[in-house]
Amino acid sequence: MRLRIQVWRQSPIDNGHWETHDLNDLSPGMSILEVLDRLNELLVAQGDEAIAFDSDCREGICGACGITVDGQAHGATANEPSCHQRLWSYQDGQTVRLEPLRAGPFPVLRDLMVDRQALDVMIMAGGFVSVNAGAAPESNDLPVGHDTVEDALDFAACIGCGACVAACPNGSANLFLGAKLRHLSELPLPSLERDRRAKEMVATADRVFGPCSNYGECAIACPAGIPLAAVSQVNRERLRAAFRSLRKVRK
Repeated sequence: MRLRIQVWRQSPIDNGHWETHDLNDLSPGMSILEVLDRLNELLVAQGDEAIAFDSDCREGICGACGITVDGQAHGATANEPSCHQRLWSYQDGQTVRLEPLRAGPFPVLRDLMVDRQALDVMIMAGGFVSVNAGAAPESNDLPVGHDTVEDALDFAACIGCGACVAACPNGSANLFLGAKLRHLSELPLPSLERDRRAKEMVATADRVFGPCSNYGECAIACPAGIPLAAVSQVNRERLRAAFRSLRKVRK
């Protein structure tokens, strides 16, 4: 299989440019990241600088990988991370464009690598549990229904890759934010901080990211399969926290 690869190259001090490379003897079962590995071997062998990109587990778990392939966050196959995107989605001889995740809150560090620290800023605003949860036996003293646990686990599956932000025309992080708010609000101890968490995380999202565009591209790109219900959870938590604050003032 042959592919013409157009890859984005950018250093910390320039505005970037496209480079074109022709690769032969590729297998349809290779992933997009394995194509980059093959290309880097050739570049290093001829004395050129390797293309910088993020990857770690390559099992769709860590969320480290994430590039834009032909204009789509992660690649052509919906709900798959870059490390699982296979060449059988492309035609022999096709030109494939590889570029970093494009979003205002994700500045390019080098080539295909972006700084996704904006997601960490949102987590630091409230995406954690600060109450004393006690030891493991004590946590098991609080019964939680099976359906509740399953629902919380579904939304806790977010791997923080940032593809939802890059896929959104407005660079919104509401799918990521809603997943965090939903899974923490379902469980007994994290729910004690529900109002404070909603106010601070939503305010941070409004400041750092764009508003939700209601197009739904985020759920299509998400490799963890987080549903669009997470987006509606953002406004639900925002309104709930506001009404509870008004009720306290009136008392």
